[in-house]
Amino acid sequence: MSQQYRTRPLGSDRPLSEGYDTALLDLDGVVYAGGHAIGHAVESLQAARDRGMHLAYVTNNALRTPDAVAGHLTELGVPAEPSDVITSAQAVARLMADQLPAGAKVLVVGGEGLRVALRERGLVPVESADDDPAAVAQGFGGPDLPWGRFAEAAYAITRGAVWFASNTDLTIPGARGIAPGNGAAVEVVRIATGAEPQVAGKPLPPMHRETVLRTGAERPLVVGDRLDTDIEGAFNGGVDSLLVLTGVTDAVRLIAAEPKYRPTYVDRDLRGLLTTQPEVSEEDGVFRCGGWTAVVRTEALVLEGGGGDPVDGLRALCGAAWTHAGEGACELDAEKAVAELRL
Repeated sequence: MSQQYRTRPLGSDRPLSEGYDTALLDLDGVVYAGGHAIGHAVESLQAARDRGMHLAYVTNNALRTPDAVAGHLTELGVPAEPSDVITSAQAVARLMADQLPAGAKVLVVGGEGLRVALRERGLVPVESADDDPAAVAQGFGGPDLPWGRFAEAAYAITRGAVWFASNTDLTIPGARGIAPGNGAAVEVVRIATGAEPQVAGKPLPPMHRETVLRTGAERPLVVGDRLDTDIEGAFNGGVDSLLVLTGVTDAVRLIAAEPKYRPTYVDRDLRGLLTTQPEVSEEDGVFRCGGWTAVVRTEALVLEGGGGDPVDGLRALCGAAWTHAGEGACELDAEKAVAELRL
């Protein structure tokens, strides 16, 4: 890895809402899960906005339109305009419009959000491989997407249509747990065709480009719950990130993260936007944060202390583990140390 890698979460003596002009917020697992707001999300976002931070909602979920997403957020108590929402459907539509002629037919495997985004870019959604589409656009279609849509995609791709995917997230969090995401559906079409799609969503550059173009952010902070989309996307874009522990990433996965998955900051939930971030200090291989101490001894990750916020203990453990791992993933057993935190 050519660029410098992170060996511990950073501290900040200013609240993050003051240090960054724009929060680029993931939705599923950060702001809401299913139809319900995540604890402390609504009041934290209101407070961040009142302090002057611009809030932009950046989602790999291509199912709903920006209007629908903004409406949902407003119902939850987070007032938002459609212009505040950036979706992977918009990113993939721009990617396609850059390569296809105006008015090109596109077979859609997904929901209304994808169709609206394609029309905005001058492309024409169609429903059948027999319509002779120039391309296939595949995005999350919800639990009711008919299996036959995958067959239509396979027919069109094997006939020469160029394949695009909004994103390849294998899972998506919901109110009842973790469900298959668009990446699982993409695998179905890949198996049937042997083809590879062009992908637009996080963590890839087309999504970062779409976000910057639409928000005009100068000092953005990516806020997410996934290492392999949100945090890696921030890494690829060269911007800072905040991982919140309200979605799919647990403490053990965070500790094991290789450099491209290591966030700048770590916090329990969106209240982290409103606070300073504690420093992780190191002396002679011993890492301290708050009342906690973490160290690697004889290839074991050891947590000591026990005063204060358990998230401080997690930050200290990250420092010890990431420094030990260097440019790779940490292979130390972290289960016992994490259990002591009782997060």
